[in-house]
Amino acid sequence: MTELICNTHNIRVKHKGCVATIGNFDGLHQGHQRVIQSLIKLGQQLNLPTCVILFEPHPQEFFNQSKAPARLMRLREKIKCLQFLGIDRVLCLRFNKHLAACSAKEFVKKILVDKLGIKGLIIGDDFRFGKGRQGDFTLLKKLGKEYKFNVFSSPTVLFDNERIGSSRVRNAVWQADFKLAKLLLGRAFRLSGRVIYGDQRGHLLGFPTANIGLHRQTPPLQGVFIVNVYGLSKKLLAGVANSGKRPTLGGSKNLLEVHLFDFDQNIYGRYIEVEFLKKIRNEKKFDNLEALKQQITKDIAIAKDYFKKN
Repeated sequence: MTELICNTHNIRVKHKGCVATIGNFDGLHQGHQRVIQSLIKLGQQLNLPTCVILFEPHPQEFFNQSKAPARLMRLREKIKCLQFLGIDRVLCLRFNKHLAACSAKEFVKKILVDKLGIKGLIIGDDFRFGKGRQGDFTLLKKLGKEYKFNVFSSPTVLFDNERIGSSRVRNAVWQADFKLAKLLLGRAFRLSGRVIYGDQRGHLLGFPTANIGLHRQTPPLQGVFIVNVYGLSKKLLAGVANSGKRPTLGGSKNLLEVHLFDFDQNIYGRYIEVEFLKKIRNEKKFDNLEALKQQITKDIAIAKDYFKKN
């Protein structure tokens, strides 16, 4: 079970002495997984626990707010994936004015050395940290010698001669190229969350939906999609999903709505994962509810035909 440590004030004496990596790890793609694998190997060699240090909110969300790139993963999804990969601990640091003003050297001394007592650090080759992003691999090597910990750089992972990075995954997802996203991630792209109460418009239209709050300033994809749903049954459940603001219904918040085929159970409060298979169309504002209802009927027919053929 991966242990979550929230902020430095929750670091205890038992947490001192580990090997670590630092980053945002949005999407935990194949490049991130290479870093994680190297970290686990180093931990085994030194007989020390592994610790992944990440930030909430994402630094770009702190600096750029609504203009920040869309998140591929929420914190809960990251921790679940890191647990699956075999990480012992996750230290989640609140990214605020204080941390943003922290120099690279101060970050290393106060957190990595004094609090965690790291013996080894592995970072991606493009990693930058500290005030003004002044910290890099060269500085870390220098500080490692001073504070007696080893620093290793994990090389770039390529696919089709291009670097695998969160931005590339983000672009693939936004363009609904789910085959490419799967190759970059090493698994199918999914969004997950707890089913919440909606405004019951789906029931009124004759297409009840499971509503999931995306809890993101910007959604990673928008439109209507063919999906598989995990977490409600031993078998996969097929359906269609709308990710967006539901303009015809006057929606203002980004929401993921999933209509499941041949399914009629009360699932409020259940945690589900939605796997995206194919995009049907963009989100659109219809003139009236009848026009929307006719389009949903067409969307469902397209999805059912897709499942028959696949």
